[in-house]
Parts: sequence; C-alpha cells; structure tokens
Amino acid sequence: MTDRYPPIEPYQTGMLDTGDGHHVYWECCGNPQGKPALYLHGGPGSGATPGSRRYFDPDTYRIVILDQRGCGRSRPLASEPETDLGLQTTQHLIADIEQLRELLGIKSWVVLGISWGATLAQAYAHLHPNRVDALVLGLVTTTSKQEVDWITIDCGRIFPEQWERFMEAIPAPLRHLAPVDAYAEMLANPAPAMQEHAAREWCLWEDAHVSLAPGFQPSERYNDPVFRLRFARLVTHYWRNHAFLGEDYLLRNAARLNGIPGIMIHGRYDVSGPLAIPWQLAKSWKTAELQILEDAGHGHGIGFPEAVTAALNQLR
Repeated sequence: MTDRYPPIEPYQTGMLDTGDGHHVYWECCGNPQGKPALYLHGGPGSGATPGSRRYFDPDTYRIVILDQRGCGRSRPLASEPETDLGLQTTQHLIADIEQLRELLGIKSWVVLGISWGATLAQAYAHLHPNRVDALVLGLVTTTSKQEVDWITIDCGRIFPEQWERFMEAIPAPLRHLAPVDAYAEMLANPAPAMQEHAAREWCLWEDAHVSLAPGFQPSERYNDPVFRLRFARLVTHYWRNHAFLGEDYLLRNAARLNGIPGIMIHGRYDVSGPLAIPWQLAKSWKTAELQILEDAGHGHGIGFPEAVTAALNQLR
C-alpha cells in the first residue's frame, strides 16, 4: 500500500468572492469527471499544502481543496491588523464551502477533514447531510470546551516544563483569564511586539503537545513570523468560542450523522486530541468505523497517511 499518491498540480484554480470582503482560494485536481471530494485542512489557519492533494486517487477523484478564510492563499490574512475576526466563524466557513460547491456544480461529495478540519467536516455534515456522501476524519476533534481545556491546561501535566513557560508568558494582568482567552487578548493587542511574543509562545506550546509520537520533528512552519501570527490568532479565536457550535454540540448530536458512512482515524499517542473524543463519537455515530493507530500521534508516527488513503479508496 502506498502512503500517498505522487505529487500532482491543479487543473483549475480560483478565488471565491464570499461577498463580505473575503476571497477564498480554491483548486481542483485529479479527474475532472471523477467522484467529487473535498479536503478541509487543520489549524484553524494551517492552510492547505501540495501534500493535501496526495491522499486522493487522482484517477478516481475530482479533488477540491480550499484555504479557509484568513489563511494560506485566501485574503485577507488573519495576520493583517485590519482583518476583522468577526467574519470568522464556523458558520462563515460552512457558507463558503456551500458557495464553492454550487460554483463548481457539485451535487455532493466525499469530505476529508483532518484535525480542526474534522470539526469543520462534522459541522458541515450536520447542516448539509444531503451534500455529504461519506466522511473521512483524521486526528479527530470536535473543538469542545473539554478539548480546549485539555490542550491548554490539563495537558501541562504531561509537558510541565513547556506548559510552565506557556503560562509564564502571559502578562500578569491577564493571568486571571483562561489561557486561550489570555492569548487571544495578547494577539489582539495593537502592539506588534506583544502580538509577536504571544504568537511565538503559542506556537512553541503547539509544537510541544504534539511531540509524544515516535519520529516527531519540530514544525518548520512556525519559523515564519507571519504564519505564526495568523495561525495563533485563528486558533485562539475559534477555540475560545468552541468553534461557535455550543458546548459539546458535535459530541451530543453525533447520532445525527447516522446514515453517512464514515471512517475515523486516530493515533493512540495523540495527546493533543485524546482518543476519548472519536471513541465517544463512535458510540453514537453507528455508520462510522473507528481505526486506532497504535504508533501514531497528532500528525506524526506510523501509518497515518496510509490509513487516510485506504479509507478514501474504501469509500469512493
């Protein structure tokens, strides 16, 4: 089994005018007559990469990839001081997806969501179940309060040195706030030095809590100060608002996905997104299969790309 397919280039690209000042980058790859499939990247704010295309069989799938609002090749970027995060909600992202689907003349598609993209994919399927033929969710999240508290507070028991630095980086006047709220306030501060300080420390913590799996290497993307800022601003914005979905919404309402075939792929070493989350989802979402990878973590370790590729081949 291949881990992923060879690199390919898009045969079509564009910028979707959302009508509210945002322009969302999209591309199509693979077989123009193939089974439509949508890729939703993580973060929020990671943006898609050329490697995102390689999970899909290019002979079978018409692959649609977009950079979500505020990141990647979409404009404006969340790192720009004048960008209004009030136009950044899960509902806005879902509306963008639907607008793109209609633009491309697609009736329904297979949806692949990884990490934050798994939250967005579930939320999209809840709102538009008739547009989703199947779901593949990797590194499964729902962005619930319990997950945000775990990743910003409780996870410090596993990485105490890094968490202590993460907390000490918060200025004294903000230490009464939850960490995610404090960092969001720091990143919204008009002083560029405070923004850069917060973005750097947030991304150092991001690199720490994904590092448990074998073969971990620090992410080079955090070396870019512009990437750090837009990534940290978007992550804290969506996390502090629990994805704008209401407390534990996706966990409480997982049964609404019944009838949609699904495969969830999660690593045993995934400390960032504990296995308990897809385990709970699988108890209610009866038409989904949960695959546990024993030697994988949150995007690192053995077998993850192969499992995603196999899941897409199974569901095509």
